[in-house]
Amino acid sequence: MNNSILIADDNMEIIKILKPYIEKEGFNVIFALDGEEALLKFKHYNPELILLDIMMPYIDGIEVCNRIRKESNTPIIMITAKSEEADKILGLNSGADDYISKPFSPGEVVARIKAVLRRIAPVSNSQLSVIKYPSLELDINNYLVKVDDVNMNLTKKEIEVLWMLSGSPNKIIKRDELLDNIWGVDYFGDPRTVDTHIKRIRTKLNLNNQYVWDIKTVWGIGYKFEVEDD
Repeated sequence: MNNSILIADDNMEIIKILKPYIEKEGFNVIFALDGEEALLKFKHYNPELILLDIMMPYIDGIEVCNRIRKESNTPIIMITAKSEEADKILGLNSGADDYISKPFSPGEVVARIKAVLRRIAPVSNSQLSVIKYPSLELDINNYLVKVDDVNMNLTKKEIEVLWMLSGSPNKIIKRDELLDNIWGVDYFGDPRTVDTHIKRIRTKLNLNNQYVWDIKTVWGIGYKFEVEDD
C-alpha cells in the first residue's frame, strides 16, 4: 500500500487518537496491536513509515525493529511510555530513525513523521553518486556500500553519515553539521544520535585500522574521514 503509515501499539486508544491526524496529511493508516502482527503488516503493506511502540505483546518493539532492519531501511519512529536514556539509546541502536516519548501531542507526532520523510528524500541524480577509496565504494543513489567488494548492511542514515564524511576526506565535520545536514534543522531527537550512528558504522564495517581510510573522532568537535597519503 503506497503512502501508508503503520502504527504498532497495543493501546487502541493511542491509535484512535493518531489516526485522524495522520490521515489528514494524506496518509493511509494501518495498525497492529502486537509485535507479531506488526511484522506481518509490515511485510504485507510495505508502509512508508512505522510508528513503533517498545512495550508490545509477543515481540517487543526493539526486536521488531531489529528484524525489519535486516531486510529494509523503512523509516521507524520509536514511540513509548518509557523516557529513560537507556531506552532511547536502545531504540537508536536498533536502527530507529527517531524517538518520541508518551505523553505526546498528535501534532508533534505528525511533525516528526514529516521531518523524517523529508530527510530520506532521494538524492538528486545530478550530484556525484559514487565515491571510491581503496576497498571502499559508496553509491548514494542506490544506498549501497561495499567493503572489499562485499555489500554492507547499513541503514540509510548510516550510509548518509558515511557519505558526508567520506565526501570531505581529512576534513573535520562538526557533530551539529552532520545533524543539521542529515537529520535536518527541525530534528526533534537527541543530538547524540550522531555518535550512535558512527559507532554502528564502525562496528558494521569492522574498522580496525586495516585500511588507508578510517573514521576518526575529534573529541569535543565531531568526526573526520581520515585518508592516508599514498
